[in-house]
Amino acid sequence: MESDAPTGEGDVVVDRVRCHARAPGRPRWPGTIRGRVTALVAVLTMLLLLPANAMASEAEQRAFHGTLRLSDRGQNALVAAALRAGALATPIVPKVAGVDLVQVVALGHRVLDAARDARGLPPPASVRPPGDGPEQDVRIHGRAPLVRVRLAALGVGTGPRTAVIYAGRLGARLTPALVFTRFLGLQEALLTTLAALSTWWITGRALRPVEDIRRRLAAIDMDEPGARVPEPGGDDEIARLAHSVNGALSRIGDVKRRSDHVLRELRRFAADASHELRTPLAGLRAELEECRLYPEDTDVPTMIDCALSDVDRLEAIVADLLLLTRVEAADGAGRAPVDLPELVRHEVSLTVGRWPVRTRLDEGLLVRVVRPQIARVLANLLDNAQRHAAASVEVHLRRCGGFAELSVSDDGAGIPVADRERIFERFARLDDARSRDRGGTGLGLAIAREIAHAHGGTLEVGDAPSGGARFVLRIPLA
Repeated sequence: MESDAPTGEGDVVVDRVRCHARAPGRPRWPGTIRGRVTALVAVLTMLLLLPANAMASEAEQRAFHGTLRLSDRGQNALVAAALRAGALATPIVPKVAGVDLVQVVALGHRVLDAARDARGLPPPASVRPPGDGPEQDVRIHGRAPLVRVRLAALGVGTGPRTAVIYAGRLGARLTPALVFTRFLGLQEALLTTLAALSTWWITGRALRPVEDIRRRLAAIDMDEPGARVPEPGGDDEIARLAHSVNGALSRIGDVKRRSDHVLRELRRFAADASHELRTPLAGLRAELEECRLYPEDTDVPTMIDCALSDVDRLEAIVADLLLLTRVEAADGAGRAPVDLPELVRHEVSLTVGRWPVRTRLDEGLLVRVVRPQIARVLANLLDNAQRHAAASVEVHLRRCGGFAELSVSDDGAGIPVADRERIFERFARLDDARSRDRGGTGLGLAIAREIAHAHGGTLEVGDAPSGGARFVLRIPLA
């Protein structure tokens, strides 16, 4: 059975040629900017040179034939004078250079006399000048050697025996006018070719950086850090294009790095959040299942308290997650001038804890913030200090340059240097006494730093004079 599938090497070659012909990005030269510009310059050159060459050729033809006409008429005058004087030589000897066709033709087209080169030739024309104008120019198109010949005809005598003298040049010669015309045509062809080749070369050199940029862009792997296209020297359009492309690549790289970082954070956050939510849910489910299995042994009030505690923890985690989302998506709306010392005193008065809070507040510090969010930062820092202090908490507010600096210190165990950035991560776990197992959702410090950054400020942690932790919040003054 025969198969239609290509099996030979020739079929494979044909398929490759067809694929190559269909491949995109390989336009033939007229489809490229280089080809179109070259064709346009060639056409414009031809259109500019053609009328000029035509006018120059026409002027040369007119001048040349005018000269010929004068020389032919001069020869006729010499022959006519010799004929009238009865001194006409046989054969006629032309006296004007270049004139070789001289005949004296009587009535009935009978040649009376002729020059050596014109002997044996029939009369060149039947034109006989009228009596009122004995001289006339004649142009004939006959067979060789009388092909495209210009003659001067001169009538001599009167009456029926009037003779006509014809003077001109034999045959289709390569006249200077024709040489000049052909030279102009050759010049036009050469100039058009030179213009096309020059344009092709110049546009090729001018567009070479564009081709280099295209090839580099086609080869760029977006996973490659710092991928750039070559920038040619100078400040022309191509250099500015390359600079703009590199700027766009830089911005794309920054966006990709940020998106990769955000994606990693989201994945980690989703894993941590799912674990944090699963823990109270698992406890709540276990308590409900135990109540269902052993209803008579269940202390309902205690079970309800435990379930509500788990629900409270779930609610707190969800509320903190929503707050984080709102802070990250905020665009500065809702900000208003706030008296920061008054806000600090208000939040300290609401603090519930075992340890007293000592305050040192500078007055007259006005900030432009979202009041509930800054209040949440203060509450989180105070709650964190109360849970980890050994005996006291101190709050200090002062002016520091163009910022309001608020520090919350405790006298607890402090935070190791290696963990001082990790504690601001969401659901971060520490193995020491500052583990969130002692309370909280694990999002308080993360929320506090996000709010500080959203207001153009910072939140850092260091060592307190008492040996514990000292959290420092800086917010720009209004």
